[in-house]
Order: sequence, then C-alpha cells, then structure tokens
Amino acid sequence: MSEAVQLKKQITLFQGVAIIVGIIIGSGIFVSPVGILMHSKSIGLSMIMWAICGVFNTLCALCYAELGASMPQSGGEYIYIQRAFGDYLSFVVLWINFVLICPVGIAALSLIASLYILQPIFPDCPVPHMAERFIAICLVWLLIAINSRNVKWATRVQVVITASKLVALALIIVIGMVYLGKGDRESFEDTFEDSEYSAGAIALSFYSGFWAYSGWSYLNFLTEELVNPNRNLPLAIMISMITVICVYLVTNIAYLAVLSPSQMLQSTAVAVTFAEHTMGVMQWLMPILIAISVCGTMNGTALSMSRLFFIGAKNNHMPMFMSMIQHKFLTPATSLFIILVLVLCFQSSNDIWFLIEMEGFGFATVLTLVFAGQVYLRYKEPNLPRPIKVPIALPAILGLVSFALVLLTFYQKFIESMLALGLVGAGSVLYIIGNRWTNKPASIQSKITFINIFFQKLFLVVPQESEKDLNWD
Repeated sequence: MSEAVQLKKQITLFQGVAIIVGIIIGSGIFVSPVGILMHSKSIGLSMIMWAICGVFNTLCALCYAELGASMPQSGGEYIYIQRAFGDYLSFVVLWINFVLICPVGIAALSLIASLYILQPIFPDCPVPHMAERFIAICLVWLLIAINSRNVKWATRVQVVITASKLVALALIIVIGMVYLGKGDRESFEDTFEDSEYSAGAIALSFYSGFWAYSGWSYLNFLTEELVNPNRNLPLAIMISMITVICVYLVTNIAYLAVLSPSQMLQSTAVAVTFAEHTMGVMQWLMPILIAISVCGTMNGTALSMSRLFFIGAKNNHMPMFMSMIQHKFLTPATSLFIILVLVLCFQSSNDIWFLIEMEGFGFATVLTLVFAGQVYLRYKEPNLPRPIKVPIALPAILGLVSFALVLLTFYQKFIESMLALGLVGAGSVLYIIGNRWTNKPASIQSKITFINIFFQKLFLVVPQESEKDLNWD
C-alpha cells in the first residue's frame, strides 16, 4: 500500500526560524535605507522607523499565525477573507495581489537587481534606462522559465541565493564594525537634526521599511509542516523577527560608519557605494551577491503567487486556463506566463520608489481587510478552533494602523494612490462580469471558451485531476 500523499510535520523550531529569516532578508536591506532616510531626513528618526517597522511586522505575523493555524488551507489571506466576508472581498484581495503586489513587486525587484549588476559598469554616470530594463526583462524571463520548467529547480536555486545574501550582509556588518571601531562616527552626530515628523513622510518611510520586512506573510504555508505548531510557530516568528530587526539595525549602523547621510541619499545602489569605499579591487563582488539575493526574492514571489492565482482560478475567480497545469512539467505554466506579462508592463517605469510605494499601498489595503476579517471571525465563528490566539485588540489596532497608512498615502501621493485604486476598481468590474453575470450571451461564452482552448494548446496545459498531479515540491 502506497504512503498517503500529504505534508509531514518535519520542520523543527530551528528550521522554522531559518526559513523565515531566509524569506524576509532579501533586497530591502540593500535598498530601503535610502528610502527611509530620504523621507525621515535624519539618522535618528530613520533608525527608529526601522525598529517600529520591525515591531509592527512582528505583530502582523503573529496575527497571521492565528489565521494560518485556524485555516491551514493554501491560499493565505485569500482564504481568510473568503471565510470572513465571502466571495467578493476575497476576489478583491486576490485581484490586488494579481495586479499590484505580485507584478509590481517583481518589477521593482528586477529593476533593483539590474541596477546592482550595471552600477559597477557605469560608476561615474547614471545607468542607462534601456540597459537597466533589458537586464531586468532577461532576469524575469529566466526565473519564470525555471519555475515553469521544474519547481525543484526553483527551490534548489534558493540554496545558492540564501548563501549569497548571508555573505553580503556579513561583509557589510564586519567592515562597518571595523570602521566604527576606528572612530568613524561623524554620521552619528546630531542624529535627529532636520527630522521630518509629518504624517505623510512617516507613512512613506513606513512603506520603505515595510517592504524591507516583507515575506513574513508566507508563514501560513508552513503551519501544516511544523512540529508542534502551537508552540513552534509563534516562537519561530518571535525569534526570527527579533533576529531580522537586529540584523537590519546593525547593517544600517555599518552603512553609516562608512557613508555619510548625503552619500547614502545620492547613491542609487547604497551597498555598491559602500563596497566602492571599502572593498578596493573586490568591490565587484558586492553587487553580484546582492543581485543574486534579489533574484531569490523574485523567485520566491513568483513561486508562491502563481500558486495563489492557481487556487483563485480553481474557485472561478480567475480565468479557467490559469487553473490548469503543464502536462509534462506539472507546473502552473499559464499563471506564471500571466505574471510575466504583467511584470513586463510595470517594468516600463523608471522610478523604483514609485513601484515600491504602489506595492506598499496594495499590501496595506490587504492588511486592512485581513485584520478586519480576523476581528469579524471572532464574532461570526467564536467556536472556530484557534490553536494560536492573539488578543482581539491586536488585529483591531493593526487594522486601524493599516487603514491610516492607506489614507495617508492618498494625502501624500494622490496620483499614485488613484492609479492603484483604479486598478482595484477595474477588478470589481471584472468580478461582476465574470461571477455575477451568469447568463452571458452565447457569443461571449464562445469567446471565453476560445481563449481557454488557445492557452491550453499554447502551453499544453490540462485541468488538475488530483493533488498527485501537482509538482509543487
């Protein structure tokens, strides 16, 4: 008799911490220091913002741990919102991930990786936008191809990527501490001078920090595989988040031990500038390590988001062809292709911070809905098993803070916020057409069938027959 096909509880507390830290530490610490400093205007306030963002993300992760333990199905916040509020708002969350969080995030990451690759080639002049975009497009094509061909390839790539990010951070921290020990502390004089305390500036600083800590929201996918999840999941969250906060603060101190605030703000790639000042002929190593690290975050995003859209399509919230798998490679090839198309659209932007703020707006909107749903579920389903349970005040407060961030973004970045809101609004129209309009004319039905068959033939995809058909691992 064959062994049952199911996830096994084999991830220990230590392994859980390692996985979470590996997911969170990505491109943010190599890019976000400039964004936070740019909006906060001072070293002291920027360090406080790093700590506040870390604490906020830790509390958010604990709330997600409760939801993940209560509803261990794959799908994350899409499943939680569907349980709390029904199909429409769960579709809105899925749509925000589809048009904002996933493609905008990957587009920003690809441009960042491209920038780090090209910066050493153009040390004394701006990186040409066409060259930056060309490299970014090539990187996205490569990662989507790897994920479409074999998921095992994608997961094995993470081993090399994790090692590269740890080496890069270790180099920055050790070199920075050496400079600090030699007495290079000019950046730490008058640390709160010129601080910007306006609500809008704080919100934009928060988005940059929030982006650096992003990745904890994937924790819910680990719940079924953790040994003793009731104990180990919250412990893994606390240990890993405290570790990441400490690493980020020490890395920022290392940057400032070598670079002045003005040098950081003038830098398009702060870690490369750091390497230019400290590593001599070996400075080329830093951008390569960071580019590899950023590609790892892109890889993980594509892998997890394609699965989310696959699940949404199975629930009739996405086109049918996105619920199919490639018959030979057993991967969600059509979902990955659609991600590729959307990423290519957003890569036309030459403003990385615009993309980061767009993604932050989308994620803050999703968090607002998730925490509202968590509070509502306490009253709607009080007897729902909750192996991990946080005080109800926590998601209520976090939901209000997330909503305040959304409102402050409208105040500070009105045009960008309206663009993001317009994309979300377009999803509502599509929901009405796709899900509420049940009696479509035969001519429209035939066109939908034609599109599904076209993608089925193009990618050689077929409907999933059973869980055995999926090769996620």
